[in-house]
Amino acid sequence: MGCFAGRFGRVEPRRVAGQFVTGLLSDLEVKTCWQLAEQAGHARPDAMQRLLYRAVWDADAVRDDLRQLITDRFGSPDAVLVVDETGDLKKGTHTVGVQRQYTGTAGRIENSQVGVFLGYAGRDGHTLIDRRVYLPASWTDDRDRCHAAGVPDEIEFATRSELAADMITTALDAGVPAGWVAADEAYGNSAAFRAHLRGHDLGYVLAVSRSHLVPLDGGKARVRADRIAADMPASAWQRRSAGAGSKGPRFYDWAWLDDVCTDADPDDGGHHSLLIRRNTSTGELAFYRCWTPTPATLAQLVRIAGIRWTVEESFQAAKGQVGLDQHQVRRWDSWHRFTTLALAALAVLAICAADATHDDPTDTGLIKLTVNEVRRLINACIIRPISDLAHRLHWSGWRRQHQARARRSHYTRRLNLELQP
Repeated sequence: MGCFAGRFGRVEPRRVAGQFVTGLLSDLEVKTCWQLAEQAGHARPDAMQRLLYRAVWDADAVRDDLRQLITDRFGSPDAVLVVDETGDLKKGTHTVGVQRQYTGTAGRIENSQVGVFLGYAGRDGHTLIDRRVYLPASWTDDRDRCHAAGVPDEIEFATRSELAADMITTALDAGVPAGWVAADEAYGNSAAFRAHLRGHDLGYVLAVSRSHLVPLDGGKARVRADRIAADMPASAWQRRSAGAGSKGPRFYDWAWLDDVCTDADPDDGGHHSLLIRRNTSTGELAFYRCWTPTPATLAQLVRIAGIRWTVEESFQAAKGQVGLDQHQVRRWDSWHRFTTLALAALAVLAICAADATHDDPTDTGLIKLTVNEVRRLINACIIRPISDLAHRLHWSGWRRQHQARARRSHYTRRLNLELQP
């Protein structure tokens, strides 16, 4: 709370905001205003609801302070901005942004609300630093509906890739250090989004669909990405790890084609390429459009492609640990306020996990503290202190030791499989 406490002009909402974030960090199974108020010792949920609805404070200003805190801790010139979206299943039609639309949460078209998020992955850790609620055209075309949900009059329809581009521009204008952008094919397929990143001199590794047309021979020919992969000789593939996963190094076969031009101008500056990933066990292919302002190596591009998964880890932690998807709000301001406070709680866990230890797990026999374990310890030591703390710390150490053993076994098995002819 210290980094943005000054954004609250009165002590009452400042105190409630602290209780709100503390409640999100607690071990409550459900984290709505009712449960958070009970956790804080309130007789009614009015103060929590007022914080999200009528209290005077600027959620974007709090977001700015939070983003600065995160970049001060994790920032580096080669950090990666990661874009992705997540959906929450909703009933009714009055909650801001809700309609029947595709959401990856359900894997199909459902009545849902979709938020676009910006993640930040530095050398020491990663978390989410910005958010936008997606308003379909059915909303922006109905100004009465928007007015009822508190949507500002100046908000117009924007695609998800446009929302992502706006968040990236806002972050760069605020001085966030970054050298790369990673995203899935919902964003990589957008030529406008790719051009926007090149305009900022940001290198990118963006997934594209298998049917994506790749310009070759100076733009004279456009060939489907999967057709290019099929014509690749066996000698073009190299086995490399995209980073460490929970079960060992994530080895894939990679092919890299650098005879690629931009969509609009064959003389566009920088270095364009197509990166192809092949699963070593299933043969499944994934494709990436890449661009760098200066020459890059295959190892660099593979690393950035692997870092995209950090946003999935952040979503899992945000929903499983701090209740990002448990809001019960309908209005524009309330959604942004709840989500901002949830990102603040997530930042606490990410920073504490990064600060807790820099020791090599192979030296201690324990894995590094995860955000899950940090939240358990915060509850045991601070939120609801227990008398037998030594017992709880013993169990924390046992879990980390057991996870370290499991990871070593997974790593050994994965390496043995990779070494088999």
